[in-house]
Amino acid sequence: MPQRLEPAPPAFNRRKILIHTAAAGALAASVGVPRWARAQSGPMRIVVGYPPGGGTDRAARLVADRLQQLLKRTVVVENRVGAGGRLAAQQLVNTPPDQTVLLLANPAVMSVSPLIYKDLKYDVQKDYVPVAAVTDYDFGVAVGSALPVKEVQHMLAWIRANPTKANAGVPGTGSLPHFFSLMLSYMAQVNIEVVGYRGSAPLITDLIGGQIPLAFDTLDSLLPQHEGGKLRILATSGLKRSPFSPTVPTFKEQGLPLSAVGWNTFFAPSTTPRATVELLSKAVFQIMSEPETRAKFTAAKMVPVAMTQAQTEASFKAFNTQWTPVIRRSGFKPES
Repeated sequence: MPQRLEPAPPAFNRRKILIHTAAAGALAASVGVPRWARAQSGPMRIVVGYPPGGGTDRAARLVADRLQQLLKRTVVVENRVGAGGRLAAQQLVNTPPDQTVLLLANPAVMSVSPLIYKDLKYDVQKDYVPVAAVTDYDFGVAVGSALPVKEVQHMLAWIRANPTKANAGVPGTGSLPHFFSLMLSYMAQVNIEVVGYRGSAPLITDLIGGQIPLAFDTLDSLLPQHEGGKLRILATSGLKRSPFSPTVPTFKEQGLPLSAVGWNTFFAPSTTPRATVELLSKAVFQIMSEPETRAKFTAAKMVPVAMTQAQTEASFKAFNTQWTPVIRRSGFKPES
């Protein structure tokens, strides 16, 4: 049964924290190999808990290529697939301090899993240190052509008028789009029955075919069929319109004070020496400030971000403050 709970907590302004200026990029590009990077030697690893070819993997490889040039050392990307990314996080706990390794992870691994899995074999707060943010991504709500609504307020009115039909598909129960749909339902005070799918592909197929009226997913998953005219994205979740869908308004523009983003962020095992964490944070910050790197991310339909380590830690804390009440109040429990 759908749950009707208290309104979601206010969203944090992650993008207000970001360093997105051309001046920062120009400065980074002019530095060359900084003094703090020259003392590093030996190979380092970037571990990704997902298969090659996905967004997290692509982001890792773009950074790894430039990191190898900047640090003058071998940087290897490893894909350790399993348990929705949790296996990689589990395996890096207690990494020897003389091994340099970074985990590129998303909220599912570092924010959601600690709240819903009782037997998780890693403790994010004790076992990991946020190092540097790399990308942001928006969420969107979309409807199929069979549903005659074209903006968020019309969608909410339709949900209230059709409570038995207000089913919303998400790419997986326990996913961030799932909890974003609940965040919206709490804030707008509407009841939505969430239907979990095994991935975005079957969800979008059913949305286009009219088997389900609404879908919540990441923007990159919805965008191709929106551009092809097979579904309509009604709103995106960022504080401002996405550069990849500039004609689609945000929820806030449509009178619903809701904003939220997902992310890919580098974490280091807590066994990593502090000096190494600081060095890697500076390196990634420089890379993500460079115009050439940012252009590569944008071309890959990813929003690049550059943050210092302090900003990354503050952003991670604010994200958890926003989402933890939503996840806990949902009462969601994974099947396994």
